[in-house]
Amino acid sequence: MNEQTRAAGGTTARRVVVVGAGMAGVQTAVALREQGFPGEVTLIGAEPHQPYDRPPLSKAVLLGKAEDSAFDVDFEALGIELRLGREVLGVRPGEHALDTAAGPVPYDLLVLATGAEPIRLPGVEGMPGVHLLRTLDDAERLRPVLAEQHDIVVVGAGWIGAEFATAAREAGCAVTVVEAADRPLAGALPAEVAAPMTAWYADSGTTLRTHARVERVEPGTVVLDDGSRISAGAVVVGIGARPATAWLRDSGIELGPRGEVIADDHLRTSAPDVYAVGDCASFPSGRYGERLLVHHWDNALQGPRTVAANILGETPEPYDPVPYFWSEQFGRFVQYAGHHPAADTMVRRGDPAGAAWTVCWLREDRLVALLAVGRPRDLAQGRRLIESGTPMNPALLADPSRPLKAATA
Repeated sequence: MNEQTRAAGGTTARRVVVVGAGMAGVQTAVALREQGFPGEVTLIGAEPHQPYDRPPLSKAVLLGKAEDSAFDVDFEALGIELRLGREVLGVRPGEHALDTAAGPVPYDLLVLATGAEPIRLPGVEGMPGVHLLRTLDDAERLRPVLAEQHDIVVVGAGWIGAEFATAAREAGCAVTVVEAADRPLAGALPAEVAAPMTAWYADSGTTLRTHARVERVEPGTVVLDDGSRISAGAVVVGIGARPATAWLRDSGIELGPRGEVIADDHLRTSAPDVYAVGDCASFPSGRYGERLLVHHWDNALQGPRTVAANILGETPEPYDPVPYFWSEQFGRFVQYAGHHPAADTMVRRGDPAGAAWTVCWLREDRLVALLAVGRPRDLAQGRRLIESGTPMNPALLADPSRPLKAATA
């Protein structure tokens, strides 16, 4: 048992402070109670709203089909103290103190779950009509824009850009997506896999312009670096996110090259009694042989169980999940599991021009990742096969009529 676990250990009632009231922070607080932690649990959130789930923001909340997406958690009944609307400024690990705008907060154990923040488009700070989509307030500002059916320019053809474009088209807006790369999802998927997705934009009535960099934004217009101008009643920026860790820079807690908190395989940081979980932290994956930084909902759901178990003095298995996420875009349900850069072979299942197809990635005939479009059964079976490391037969795998679980070697 390591020193940090021993310090937390057993049934001694201690104070855990969780910074960040998104999925990872809420689930950490809930997991502590579910696993029997008897001490104080304080959850600190920067936003004034009741803690809420983010995926519905680009769907139901944005389209006015739901007012919010608050978590169905009775914090009072669980004995979880909420401190909302509190900005965190820093942490002093040697003194076991968290600094906030409302004054210092002492802790025995600290969990960093501050998530990620959107990357902003340079030169448009504070400009009317330019939006991000990360928070409930962002979604509420965008809802009337969609309702009034403005011409909308989306900057970035990644996951969030595609999801917002889908919602805007559903609302009846004219939508142009501008992407600096040569294809959608350039930072997420290989060219041969993402290429068929280009057609999804045209099929939905969305204009996609690739090799298009934004030079500047003027009132009502987006100007590209080739001089072309696009009419824009509103501009939505979706060019990625980075770990929300700037407040930790002077803390002595080790940060990685992408600004993320460096956590070990039990999600402990370099500072005693401090853990990190969710979008703000990377962890070493034995399965993939590299450090992973996973900006997806499922990681924020799974990691807190490991953190809670460690705080309670248990010795859980190393945290090494099969990353998973989904996206609903242009009438398609897209799911991904695993980590494809670790692969040496790619196998297609089905025609990528069709409505349903899957791409599998293998390393030494073992499945390491798959992307499933409209094939949820492939995803469910494939995720289990990745976890088990079962050898696969590539020739059988390529037959889309054969269940994945029946394509083993």
